[in-house]
Amino acid sequence: MDEAVERAAAVAHALLFTPGMTKLSGLDARATPEMSDKDAAAAHLLEVYERLSQLQERLWAEGVGGGRRRIVLVLQGMDTSGKDGTIRSVAGALNPQGVAVTSFKAPTAEELRHDFLWRFDRAVARAGHVGIFNRSQYEDVLIVRVHGLVPESEWSSRYQRINDFERRHSDDGVVWVKVMLHISPEAQKERLLARLDDPTKYWKYNPSDLAE
Repeated sequence: MDEAVERAAAVAHALLFTPGMTKLSGLDARATPEMSDKDAAAAHLLEVYERLSQLQERLWAEGVGGGRRRIVLVLQGMDTSGKDGTIRSVAGALNPQGVAVTSFKAPTAEELRHDFLWRFDRAVARAGHVGIFNRSQYEDVLIVRVHGLVPESEWSSRYQRINDFERRHSDDGVVWVKVMLHISPEAQKERLLARLDDPTKYWKYNPSDLAE
């Protein structure tokens, strides 16, 4: 294992959640574990990009050769937590021919006619490819519960159905990489308001986000 991979492994370990309940209020949303120096972090990121490119090429070749393995990167986080920026950063290091990004917003009329997992099932990456989920299947046990969009008997059953869904795809070669982007309420409010001062981000502004 070379030095860049070792550093990446150390960062991943520092950010890893262990099974069980975690209180987000007890976590520092601005922390940068294992990366206290910006210049060093930028240099390390370039090394990581190179490594990602190499690994993607091997994954692609494996898929062409009949292998079933594929990667699905799941990004979950509140508005302004950095999902779009993360996608640009990660996908920018990869060959776009082997990457598919899917953003999951409020279900369409067609999607509502199917089981809640239908749209996620369709978006799972093909063998040899990398899929990126902007939001995820977890929205359907979060938003619907908070806003009472479906009966408790429905949302409470979705936890096990999501587990079964992920296990089925894991058995078929999917490697799930789940990332939660954490942001404090104060920082989120600042970023939402800052959109009003940035013409390139007007399209993202929605007054209801502040109430939410």
